[in-house]
Amino acid sequence: MRRRFVLFAAIAGAAAMVSVVSLPAQSDLSAKEELGKAIFFDQNLSLNLNQSCATCHGKEAGWTGPDTLINAHGAVYEGSIPGAFGDRKPPSVAYATQSPIFHINRKGNFVGGNFWDGRATGARLGNPAADQALGPFLNPKEQALPDPACVVHRVCTATYPVSFETVWGADSCSIEWPADTGNTCLLSDGFVALSPEDRAQVLSNYDRIGLSIAAYEASPEVNAFSSKFDLSKTGKVKLSKEEQNGFALFTGKGKCSQCHLASGKQPLFTDYTYDNLGLPKNPENPVYEDNPDFVDPGLGGFLETRADYASYAAENMGKHKVPTVRNVGLGLPAITKAFGHNGYFKSLEGIVHFYNTRDVKEACPGDYTEAQARAANCWPAPEVPQNLNVVELGNLGLTPAEEAAIVAFLKTLSDGDK
Repeated sequence: MRRRFVLFAAIAGAAAMVSVVSLPAQSDLSAKEELGKAIFFDQNLSLNLNQSCATCHGKEAGWTGPDTLINAHGAVYEGSIPGAFGDRKPPSVAYATQSPIFHINRKGNFVGGNFWDGRATGARLGNPAADQALGPFLNPKEQALPDPACVVHRVCTATYPVSFETVWGADSCSIEWPADTGNTCLLSDGFVALSPEDRAQVLSNYDRIGLSIAAYEASPEVNAFSSKFDLSKTGKVKLSKEEQNGFALFTGKGKCSQCHLASGKQPLFTDYTYDNLGLPKNPENPVYEDNPDFVDPGLGGFLETRADYASYAAENMGKHKVPTVRNVGLGLPAITKAFGHNGYFKSLEGIVHFYNTRDVKEACPGDYTEAQARAANCWPAPEVPQNLNVVELGNLGLTPAEEAAIVAFLKTLSDGDK
């Protein structure tokens, strides 16, 4: 049973709170990247001082959800407020900063942006990752702070290895904060009373926070290109015969590389487009406790909110961002990981088998989990049945050995592996 709403507003000394952030080992980062890293790992940038960006984007899991228990079930992470959940699994932030500003390409397909549905377009800050980084701070189902001023206040008063003012100017934090700002920011409906000039400075700094996080997410620490596959391209290691066969299948019979582009010196293994793969709904997603009829519209749902794109919504319902497959195996088997926008799949073997056999097996008679579906040799109906990709998956004719080879290749894409 979900826990009831609880707000931990009674925290002693909140008005004088200072963030002191312990970070992973230092690396050769620029000042802006170091600042972004400190912000990324700061749990105090949440309503109840208990959630950072890294809570849902753990390095040990390839910069996606690192909690085995959560991943094994609903795959949706609880926000700073107990009992508050979103409805999608955390995407990886690694290799996401290369995503272009959201647009329609010459083929009429939407490309770029950030979040599973593309709503962080990058149009405002010129960087989809920066737009995305600002969303969770104020989302009541995530870090849940009530006012951008609360984020800025906590960043400006934090003790980071590199201060905000070092990166953004000596006067960037020269804001006249009300004496009760700390306590105001512990309230879910708190709003900091500022002069128009200070409010304008807050909003400017809030954008700079997003740009700082994006700088860290674009750094070599997050985009290391240090996998066994990368090393094999420079001759430092050699892929096994099964891994080589898996790569050949990935780029050939398996059709994986038609969306997860594998070309170039440092392939990103995504084309940053959107697809409806026909994933079943995840019956363990907590969203169904409040809304049993929930259906995730994906890209189409975002397009409906935009007058300039609303006419494209129907043909894009159920589509979600094509993620990179870099690091999909990172953390396995120590960490159970979830795959797909709703975390339906709990294994690489399962999702590869689904790509291969989605249109071959009989339909399950109910909302089965992946384990139940594989045991019954069926697949549940797609969550969104329209706009399915029926060209690049569904009936690939791969043998069990070929599926295993693709999985073996995918595991060569984990950064830090030799």
